[in-house]
Amino acid sequence: MCAIAGVIGSTAADLDILDGMAKTMIRRGPDQSGIWTGPGIALLHTRLAVIDPEGGQQPMTLCHNGMHYAMVYNGELYNTPELRHTLRQLGHSFFGHSDTEVLLHAYAQWGADCLERLNGIFAFGIWTQEMGQLFLARDRIGVKPLFFTQQAGQFLFASELKTLLAHPGVSPRVDQQGVAEVMLLGPGRTPGCGVFQGIEELEPGCCAWFDGKRLRLRRYWRLEDYPYAADFAETRDHVRELVTDAIRRQLVSDVPICTFLSGGLDSSLISSVAAKEMARQGQQLTTFSVDYRDNEKYFHAGKFQPTSDPAYIRMMVDYLHTDHHWVILDTVELADALYPAVEARDLPGMADVDASLLLLCQEMKKHATVALSGECADEIFGGYPWYRDPDIRARAGFPWAQSTAWRSAFLAEPYRKALDPEAYVFSRYAETCQNSRVLPGQTDQERRMKEMVNLNFRWFMQTLLDRKDRMSMWSGLEVRVPFCDYRIAEYLYGVPWIFKDWQGQEKGLLRSAMADFLPPEVLHRKKSPYPKTHNPAYLAEVSRRLQALLAEGSAPLFQIADRHALEDLLNAQYPWPWYGQLMNTPQTIAYMLQVNHWLETYRVELV
Repeated sequence: MCAIAGVIGSTAADLDILDGMAKTMIRRGPDQSGIWTGPGIALLHTRLAVIDPEGGQQPMTLCHNGMHYAMVYNGELYNTPELRHTLRQLGHSFFGHSDTEVLLHAYAQWGADCLERLNGIFAFGIWTQEMGQLFLARDRIGVKPLFFTQQAGQFLFASELKTLLAHPGVSPRVDQQGVAEVMLLGPGRTPGCGVFQGIEELEPGCCAWFDGKRLRLRRYWRLEDYPYAADFAETRDHVRELVTDAIRRQLVSDVPICTFLSGGLDSSLISSVAAKEMARQGQQLTTFSVDYRDNEKYFHAGKFQPTSDPAYIRMMVDYLHTDHHWVILDTVELADALYPAVEARDLPGMADVDASLLLLCQEMKKHATVALSGECADEIFGGYPWYRDPDIRARAGFPWAQSTAWRSAFLAEPYRKALDPEAYVFSRYAETCQNSRVLPGQTDQERRMKEMVNLNFRWFMQTLLDRKDRMSMWSGLEVRVPFCDYRIAEYLYGVPWIFKDWQGQEKGLLRSAMADFLPPEVLHRKKSPYPKTHNPAYLAEVSRRLQALLAEGSAPLFQIADRHALEDLLNAQYPWPWYGQLMNTPQTIAYMLQVNHWLETYRVELV
């Protein structure tokens, strides 16, 4: 994985500006760096070398059939051998074995149509010299980020917001919409919204062309419904084939590889397939888990977290014989990490859920460069509680954040008066539902379940993918997500809900398809989300920090947040989460600390 950026316009040859932008990219790409310049354009790249360290250096150039191309690319292609074979048959020759070189040749051969042939996670930019045109693209699911802006007669793109903000022509301005994104939707974001004024994100499954004057966008992929005729046995067998193939493809690496292991279904399945595959090669899989000081002492089973992880983790380690590493986090360490987690994401995030992942990835990087993780199985296979709770399912609004009235109480009065919080949030929910592709003649339940998948796919899943990418790449750790293989998402979208919910169990189809990969206790374990701290010392610590801001009185947080609502937050336990399943009162307080750090560190200009 890597970081990419580009500038088209008058400052494209200003090396001081380019160097300043490149410095923000080093964490994502600590191994190599490069800058390519042409008339009116500069491409920047920093590299985390995973495949072909010598032959995959970037920016990469190519002359093919009289056309000259220059490319910067962040990602991994999992069907590189097949693409290379096809391109060789068409007359292409290769100097190395990197997927970067294959991707550049694929674009030279097929242009934008190459996207239909790619299986992987990616964001890239390609400049065609003779046409004076930039092509940008992002993977179907949105695993790898790509932001862009047109300001002061220039066009810029980058993997992260911080790189765009390092350019003197891009100011950290946030208008009313940006405040609404942070306070009413955060840590989620409207698809395509970059929060900072004038900055947008290329949406998943989209590509774009910029000719020096005009930007043209096109969506090349989306979830589409289709007639489904297979029985359950055929469905189960095909799911097994897709999942195992996705995991095996993503084990290819020229550097050490490991997996996350939480003891839940998804990470355990990935670890099991990976361990068996590596054992065939005479290798032992390395696994990692996170836990918190005294968590067993304070854990209380609840609706969203019925069981704690350690017993199931130990069961999987014994079952797979992995080289296992525990990362145990303490309260102050976790609270301190809230702030670098903001700087990794460039926005307030999922509070201690982000912070703990950032600390876990720092430790993992000491042992490996690539890790496999279980994100997105819940969105695709219908694993979240809100998929299966009839009341939540039937209720209009985002099922993971049905607290707009409560959230709006935290807005400072000028924003509360200027914005219509309920309308702002609901319009985005309704638009996503309306754009869900559902064939005519579907039952009301089937239609609603496809809306739920699309809502999760476009919103909640993107928040988790942002989190995983930024927290891992902060330490130069590449995380791959096998359940994000677009073939799995495409196929499962058309599978009837009764199959996904087989025998009334969350992700029943996935459990049935992969039953022989897990011990029964793990196979049938009820879903438990990413582990968070239950230690009351954490609530005390973040409360102390927010109380200090309130006492100091001039913190930037109070420009957008109501003091009285923050004081109430310190004195009450609210029954609903701020976001998802994990962000309860301690995490809501921590989120406000992150908002303040973001406003202060990024010198946000409220307009």
